[in-house]
Amino acid sequence: MNNIEIQTVVESAGQPDQQQIQLWVDTALDGYEHDTEIVVRIVDEPESAELNEQYRHKQGPTNILSFPVDLPEGIELDLLGDLVICAPVLEKEALEQNKLLMHHWAHIIVHGVLHLLGYDHVDETQAELMENKEIAILNKLNINNPYIEAQDK
Repeated sequence: MNNIEIQTVVESAGQPDQQQIQLWVDTALDGYEHDTEIVVRIVDEPESAELNEQYRHKQGPTNILSFPVDLPEGIELDLLGDLVICAPVLEKEALEQNKLLMHHWAHIIVHGVLHLLGYDHVDETQAELMENKEIAILNKLNINNPYIEAQDK
C-alpha cells in the first residue's frame, strides 16, 4: 500500500479528503513495483509563489510543484517525493476551464505523481506520452480527458 502524508496549510470547501487523494495516487501508481510514500502539501498562493520562484525561477503561484526524491546511492527509502498543491490556483483554474473541481484535483495529483515517476513534458513527444498516460489513468477513475475543452459543468 502506498502511504500518503497530507500537510494542509490552507483549507477550502472544495478540497478532497485523504481517501480521495489516496485513491488518485494509488491509481496513478498502479503497476509501479514498489509501495511508496508521497507527501502531499496543500498550500496557499504565497507559499506556492515562493517555492515556484525558488525552484523553477518563475513568478507567481502555480497549481502543483513536484519534488522527486534524489537519494544518494546505497540509501534505500520508500519516499517517492513531495507534491505541493496550491488550492486557490486549482479552484480558479477549474472555474476558468469549466471543469468539476474534484476532477481537476484528480488530474493535477495524477500529473504530479507522474512527474515523481520521471515523466515530463519538456518537449512535444514527452508531453504527448505524459498526457496519454494521464488520460488513461483518469479514465480508470471515470474522469473525462482533461485536455478537451469542457462544454458544461
